[in-house]
Amino acid sequence: MNSLTYEKRKNRIFDIIQIGKKEDLASRIFDFLIVGAIIANIAVLFLETFDEVGKYSNILRVIELATVIIFLIEYLLRIWTAEYLYPNKSRGRAMLRFLISFEGIVDLCTILPFFFLSGFIAFRMLRVVRILHLFRINAYYDSINVITSVLSEKRNQLISSIFIIMVLMMASSLCMYNVEHDVQPEVFSNAFSGIWWSMSTILTVGYGDIYPITLIGQLMAIIISFLGVGVVAIPTGIISAGFVERYTQMQNHNETKRNVRGTVSVIVDETSPFKGQCVKAVENDYQIDIVVFIRNGAVIVPADLSEIMVGDMLIYQAQELS
Repeated sequence: MNSLTYEKRKNRIFDIIQIGKKEDLASRIFDFLIVGAIIANIAVLFLETFDEVGKYSNILRVIELATVIIFLIEYLLRIWTAEYLYPNKSRGRAMLRFLISFEGIVDLCTILPFFFLSGFIAFRMLRVVRILHLFRINAYYDSINVITSVLSEKRNQLISSIFIIMVLMMASSLCMYNVEHDVQPEVFSNAFSGIWWSMSTILTVGYGDIYPITLIGQLMAIIISFLGVGVVAIPTGIISAGFVERYTQMQNHNETKRNVRGTVSVIVDETSPFKGQCVKAVENDYQIDIVVFIRNGAVIVPADLSEIMVGDMLIYQAQELS
């Protein structure tokens, strides 16, 4: 096999294992195979917890082995073809980039526990990570893209709100510990007991296992509960506002796409000045409005910080002069 044929086959395998390539029948079949393996693997994970299915343990073990083999083959193929996923990196750096990526780590954690089930509890707990594999089913569709883009755009506000919640939890836990420790030393034995109480009070309606019995403690609990309702509502409001903004942008983009004439499409290659830049920077530098871009067969509405990659097809128009 000459090098050209080898590269063509390797590139073809990369196209097949890419999720969401709707126009490629082989890729779609592979997607359904992976989805079936994920669902079967997680089903086994749940069924193994029932004593009633103990007599079918051998069958469950075979199903788990089959799915893990599928995951292992896919994992090795993705390492082998990583240079096509990161075309601007060398082969070794591309492989390393995949290995340390979120997807690569989840794939590895999906496989490892099968071989170390009788080992440390940490390896057995990693089996739960298999559920994260379900994110890959919808990884290239707009629903996931909207969620990730909203969280990315609002990350500073979310971090600030989480910081406020943590400060309130620490302050309320220390106050409650000082008030209740003398009368309930076995319940509020240390500051961590206060943290557990404040967490369950601020973020939920309280579990009832730890609660104040002094008058001052009960008054403080009332105040902290009211503060908790308001503070926890902050990140919820931020995310809700982000979704509204994002869907409004999507509707505007769709309306623009239907009504505006003169759109231009271009495929980003290694020599393109757009490669590696974010959407906002390209729009500002070249005075264009990027309507959508197509990546791996999926139509994506761009966010300001979306990175333009080699192989993307950009559909844009010139900005109107004011």
